This record gives sequence, structure tokens and C-alpha cells, in this order.
Amino acid sequence: MIDVLSWNIQQGGGSRTVGIIQSLVDSKAHIIVLSEFRNNRHGKLIRESLQKARFKYQYLTEAPAQKNTVFIASKVEAKPWYFRDYDPNYPDNIIGLDFGAFALYGMYLPHKKKHALFDLLISEVQEHTPSILVGDFNSGKNFIDQAKDSFWYTDKLEKLESLDMVDAFRAKQGQIKEYSWYSHRGNGYRYDHTYVHKMLLPMVHDCRYIHEWRENRLSDHSPMVLTLNP
Repeated sequence: MIDVLSWNIQQGGGSRTVGIIQSLVDSKAHIIVLSEFRNNRHGKLIRESLQKARFKYQYLTEAPAQKNTVFIASKVEAKPWYFRDYDPNYPDNIIGLDFGAFALYGMYLPHKKKHALFDLLISEVQEHTPSILVGDFNSGKNFIDQAKDSFWYTDKLEKLESLDMVDAFRAKQGQIKEYSWYSHRGNGYRYDHTYVHKMLLPMVHDCRYIHEWRENRLSDHSPMVLTLNP
């Protein structure tokens, strides 16, 4: 089994960093994708700690310390792709990795801002098949992944699905109401997703959230785990 764990760690982790690290190490994941990662002292501690936990291969951008970005740590080597020139307003929000058997894209997409990153993903999944997309999409399906209809870019998710990208959580869990982030008013949103190409579906053993980590205030997002059975 191979576990891919993706998690928005909320503004770089801050005072929660030690707990975040312990949870990541205890998870037994093979690939970790962190969004809202920051290249500061907390980020350095996360990287060093994961290095000691045998996450030998680490991929990140050169984003400034105060900026939320993406970081990927893996126990398996991959060829990285960076996309700094695609959308100049968001040069550090997606990292791609070629693992040979599949391409993996870790992301932190902007919340309710105009960007071209979905178009980038649409282009990439057509060029690199099969692909896996994981991270904080800051979008979802209206009236399904939230009670109302305030999501942006749902049409882009539908475009990805038309290209044979499948919502792995829905494929395994059906249409249950489950959310990865809650507002201060208690409204739930499923911002965090894992999409896999249909060619990979026979390998998908499970796709689930770990709500306890959010409930224990390690972050305001629940992490997501994709379990593959090669």
C-alpha cells in the first residue's frame, strides 16, 4: 500500500508545528503534500524533521517566507516540474512530480481570486496520463460540497472530470456529506480534494479525511489520505 497524504497546515503551522510534525511522522505516509507551507523557520523544522523520518526527497519553490506555498516530501524519488511562468500572480502554488507510473500534482489554489491554475491543470492532465491531483482546491461542487452555491471554478472541476479525472473520495465514499473546513458560523466546505485518472481507479484502495487532526486544532483543515494498492 502507498499512502499519499495532503494537508493545508494553516499559515505555515506556527505554534502548531511540533504537533503537525508528530502527526505526519506517525501517519506512515509515503508521500506528503502540504499547502499553506511557508519557507520560514517553521517550514525548515518541518523539512528537517521529515528528512530524519526518511522523506529523503523534498520539493518546494523559492517563495518568500511570508507567502503560502506548496511543499512535497517523498520517500520515493521523482522528477519535479515547476510552473513559475504560467500565472505570474501565483507562481508557487503548484508542484508536479513524475513518478514514472503516474504524475502527481500538489497544489494550493487561491480562494475566490481570478487565476489560470485550473487551466494549467487541465493542460497537464491531458499531457501527462495518468495523473493524480491533490491538495487545497478552494473549490468544490455547489450544493454537494457545501450547503449553498458560493464556490468558484466548479466548471473547471467538471472539465477535469470530462477528461477522465475522477474524484477519488466520491468514488470510494459516495455522496455522503463530509467537509474538510468549517467557517466560524459552523458552515462546512469540502475544499480539499484528490482527483485520479480513471486508469488508476483499480489501484485506489481508499480515500478519506482525518478529521481528528482538525478537531484537535492542528490546523483548520482536515488532511486527506489516498491509499493506493499497486
